[in-house]
Amino acid sequence: FIQMLRSAKKRDVLQLLRRAPEEMLPFVVEAAVAAQSVASLAALSDFLDFSKEPKSLLEKFFYAAAFSPRPSGELLHLVLDKLDGKQLAPEVQETGTVAIGSLVGKLCQQKLCGLQQEVERGVETILRGLRDAKDESEVVIYLLALGNAVLPETIPTLLDHAEEGPAAVTTAAISALQRFPTQHISSKVKRAMRRIFHEKRKSYEKTCRLAAAEILLDKEPLPMDVINILLAANELETETATFLLLKVQSSLR
Repeated sequence: FIQMLRSAKKRDVLQLLRRAPEEMLPFVVEAAVAAQSVASLAALSDFLDFSKEPKSLLEKFFYAAAFSPRPSGELLHLVLDKLDGKQLAPEVQETGTVAIGSLVGKLCQQKLCGLQQEVERGVETILRGLRDAKDESEVVIYLLALGNAVLPETIPTLLDHAEEGPAAVTTAAISALQRFPTQHISSKVKRAMRRIFHEKRKSYEKTCRLAAAEILLDKEPLPMDVINILLAANELETETATFLLLKVQSSLR
């Protein structure tokens, strides 16, 4: 079906979308995203009316885009255009934002970061949304998007939120940092993770401290960090201490 869509003209894909039975429409939308031809994306652009379509169909569109294994710049352009300046239901906006991060990350993996204007626009959309976010839940969504993008230049932003944010924000920022390859976990990142785990600046929830310890133990651990984490484990409850001990044993193996 996808192969057929790749060779179809825009008017034919659009007619297919308009005539598809309601229960088949999500499947056709997903297939049109997967086809990623100029015609199929143009047809989707014309067909998807964000002021009328049910939330479930719009979310299906964003999920299909986010999980596309080798997305094109044109697909990111379509997602950005459909989100730009629209008043959308919160869950649709959230899914779209996370999809932008996923598309940016995959395009950069294809070495298209500096070659696609849409990538720069996508990154700026996420960073601007993060700056303007008022609610904690909004901040978390934009941090998830940054985690999907895995761009080294966003590490300072993630560190700020990891150390200074409330629990949910700290957890999301550290989770995003965990996704970076070891070469990007610098001494500065490790110093921040030590401050969080050992609670040097303020108290952190257990999940935040454990996530910080995981980065220290998973990304080329230093003997000093292993020793200090084991010593600190003596002060923690049994379940948490056991988790850390297993992490250390796994690293040793």
